[in-house]
Amino acid sequence: MPDKKDYYDVLGVSKDASEKDIKTAYRKLAMKHHPDRSDDPGAEEMFKELSEAYAVLSDPDKRQKYDQFGHAGINSQYSQEDLFRGVNFEDLLRGFGAGGESIFDMFFGGGGGRRGPARGRDLRYDIDLTLEQASRGLETTIEVPRTENCPKCQGSGAKPGTSPVTCSTCRGSGQVTRAQNTPFGQMVTSSTCPKCGGRGELITSPCEDCSGTGRARKARKINIKIPAGVEDGQHLKLRGQGDSAGPKGVSGDLYVVINIQPHRLFQRLDSDLIMETPISFTQAALGADLEVPTLNGRARIKVPAGTQTGTVFRLRGKGMPRLHGTGSGDLHVRVKINTPASLTARQRQLLEELAEEFGEAKRSSTEKEKSLIDKIVDEVKSAVQ
Repeated sequence: MPDKKDYYDVLGVSKDASEKDIKTAYRKLAMKHHPDRSDDPGAEEMFKELSEAYAVLSDPDKRQKYDQFGHAGINSQYSQEDLFRGVNFEDLLRGFGAGGESIFDMFFGGGGGRRGPARGRDLRYDIDLTLEQASRGLETTIEVPRTENCPKCQGSGAKPGTSPVTCSTCRGSGQVTRAQNTPFGQMVTSSTCPKCGGRGELITSPCEDCSGTGRARKARKINIKIPAGVEDGQHLKLRGQGDSAGPKGVSGDLYVVINIQPHRLFQRLDSDLIMETPISFTQAALGADLEVPTLNGRARIKVPAGTQTGTVFRLRGKGMPRLHGTGSGDLHVRVKINTPASLTARQRQLLEELAEEFGEAKRSSTEKEKSLIDKIVDEVKSAVQ
């Protein structure tokens, strides 16, 4: 597969271009290369490139990831559908006969610019996990309030025993079209039918339970499986578990967003874990065999004699499971020498004797300051000579 072009080059803007500059550049180029307006055989591919570049650079979050990691930062984070989510192409290209639906048809398999079936609203559900749960994975049941088809009328909105009638204004298409002459030629625009609201049919005898809406609000229990190694902010996409769009439509999707709570001991860095553990200065000086906690029990580390504070020991495979790979990350244990806040008389005596052994006889602060000044004076004298 050929390498993708730089998004800024595709739109012909600089890397510090403003949101307005990006929008203007896209709109101008999209009008030129839209397949409905251009005879160039490569127009559709060019239009796709332009639309993808705009979808990324017009979104501050996606643009930041692209600026930092290039195409790899986008491909690893977003599916093609996610890439275009939230971009209002219809408003952007309004008045030029190049509706937003044609862009999605090109990318997601629609046909000939025709509007597909109505689609229900996507829903979001946030779930909190502990680091331990994220490490093991979790199967659980969540309860999601959503809109479903009315059970009495099966979503038709019509009273049982009756049926909706075809809208005479749009003849069942749900859309009305209008042609107008412009300096660019004749432009055809489509809009939602004002009489039926885009449904293509009218209800003469509405269902009593849903008042003709065809919808009912219900809290639905859904089983989900969260894989081991999931990271904070990632989401699960459950197709068709969002709001209903009626009997002839397609239900939206449910996005379950993972929120991992901070841990009192461990910090996470990708699949690795980092923790800090205190040791006494005697353990640091003499060496010790320590037991440390992990997410799955306890493990031992050997601290050699003469260990300095801040030294990091690595326990292989004691971190988080790798979500997209095999095995687990590592646990990094940083030791911090703990100085006692108070000493017994005996402990103080022993430490003073040890200080004498190391030649660290106790001196007053005045003596320390004097010796430091003398040292500086001597260094200055040496430099002058």
